[in-house]
Amino acid sequence: MTPGTLVLLHSPYARSAAWGDLPEMLRLHGLDVVTPDVPDSSGPRYVARASLVISATAPTAPLVLVARGGAGPLLPGIALAQRAAHRKVGGYVFLDAELPRLGHGHAHDHDEPSVPVPPDWPEAPCGYLRTTTRGAQGTGGDAGTADPALREARLRGWSVVEQPPKTSLARTLNDLIATL
Repeated sequence: MTPGTLVLLHSPYARSAAWGDLPEMLRLHGLDVVTPDVPDSSGPRYVARASLVISATAPTAPLVLVARGGAGPLLPGIALAQRAAHRKVGGYVFLDAELPRLGHGHAHDHDEPSVPVPPDWPEAPCGYLRTTTRGAQGTGGDAGTADPALREARLRGWSVVEQPPKTSLARTLNDLIATL
């Protein structure tokens, strides 16, 4: 698929700077990229703040939402906010990210209420990208079995890519999005 706007969502309590040069590299691939900066938030506050920033950028649909780390379980809530604003979500990518638990909410700390997963989620194709930095964590076995999220993404039938060595993350991510 060809996204209208690619939205890169950093982990809660991080900053958009955590993406490094990836947004600019994706722009060099011809993509419109938005990187909401949502520091000091998780759960529903993260969803609300990220959704406000996305809205303020006047993104072009369809959106592809890319989550890293702890932002993964928040994707259904962010997607629901986009759908409520009449913006189509065309796909989801989990980049070394935790996955939403279908039928359950998720909170990153006990002071935050959970973010529910809508019953119709996902309404768009999903992909999982594991970077070479995650690795098999010294297990000596198949890297895919050492990462429960990667294994679960495969079981859900999602497009799964492990970043090849010496390949740019922007290229690998762009290629995965094209398959959604």
